[in-house]
Amino acid sequence: MPSRFLLAAALALAGCRSYDSATEPTGSTGTGAALYAERHTPHASLPLQELAQAKAAAARYHDIRKAIADGYHDTGIVLPNMGRHFIKDELVDTKFEADNPELLVYTSDSTRLLAIEYAQPLSDTPPEGFQGDADHWVPFGGVFWTLHAWVWKDNPDGLFNPTNSRVP
Repeated sequence: MPSRFLLAAALALAGCRSYDSATEPTGSTGTGAALYAERHTPHASLPLQELAQAKAAAARYHDIRKAIADGYHDTGIVLPNMGRHFIKDELVDTKFEADNPELLVYTSDSTRLLAIEYAQPLSDTPPEGFQGDADHWVPFGGVFWTLHAWVWKDNPDGLFNPTNSRVP
């Protein structure tokens, strides 16, 4: 499917360079990480109810065999401070559904689920995501907007930060 190949290309490209040099959408003024930092409000209230629903919906995927059985597949790319990404191609569209993440993020050896991730095709403006102003979508690889939610691995840089320094 096209989304699978686009995401694989974006992940490969991102693996060759840092988030700071991710290609920006038209009209953007900064880099992915800079945009996140610029828009990130440290005291923004987290959408706890939506996050709890998203976490509960994806909890069954702690067993990677269930993720694979439900149509998620390994992108084959592992990124530092992120992990191994599994995608469900048919979910990649322009709709945000908190309880249907497009990607699941595991440890590099695929033994532990760390985060859920959302992806939408890149456009001039970030997608609408969780309620409130705590989440911030980041342009990724010139192809997608992405949003990580580190719901199973504490992230000292923030629940929605694209990378997690506690992930090797």
